[in-house]
Amino acid sequence: MVSDVHGNARDLARAGEGADALICLGDLVLFLDYHDHSRGIFPDLFGVGNADRIVKLRTARRFAEARTLAADLWAELGVDRATAIEEAVRRQYKELFAAFPTPTYATYGNVDIPALWPEYAGPGTTVLDGQRIELGGLVLGFVGGGLRTPMRTPYEISDEEYAAKVEALGEVDVLCTHIPPDVPELTYDTVARRFERGSRALLDAIHRTRPRYALFGHVHQPLAQRMRIGATECVNVGHFASTGRPYTLRW
Repeated sequence: MVSDVHGNARDLARAGEGADALICLGDLVLFLDYHDHSRGIFPDLFGVGNADRIVKLRTARRFAEARTLAADLWAELGVDRATAIEEAVRRQYKELFAAFPTPTYATYGNVDIPALWPEYAGPGTTVLDGQRIELGGLVLGFVGGGLRTPMRTPYEISDEEYAAKVEALGEVDVLCTHIPPDVPELTYDTVARRFERGSRALLDAIHRTRPRYALFGHVHQPLAQRMRIGATECVNVGHFASTGRPYTLRW
């Protein structure tokens, strides 16, 4: 299992070695690397200096100023924003989807663009969102995307829409999502020094249906990588972009 791949195609190509299947919990795209500001779509378009500036503003939670800076940079660049981003994302998706082994089961992250996935997901890759499968005798349910935030990433949806997808899963053995349940220890990023958005609907489903596992990503440096909620083992499967190591689930 991997999450938050963010452009790491090299390690992704090896992530499924020896496994019966690879499960990807989203965020394939790399817009901006907060550790290395030279990597990603943003610095490719606007340079490392501007990447430094926007990271500083976002880290300070000065989101309105960050959006103003980005708007000014796009205006100076003089190209259509949507077209330029889509072209860059397509280049990343071509490489990343080619690295998926067969079989792969994947759901979207909040920085992904779901509309493009059908063009790149080959026959060995099954895309799931608000859906369930049986794998090795266990039922796995998948919910992709994130909740709305001031960051305004591409695949953010309302709390109500997200909750409806969780509800559609019913009872599962393994709950596979991009974002964590809304628990402070699981949503706080110790490096960014802020809480990311977790889902109350996920937390309610864990209490109600008691899956064996709840697996997720999204928070790159969580205060707690794993914890138990009742009968459920909750695990952040890791920031694959930086570690290059998958999380292995055996049963």
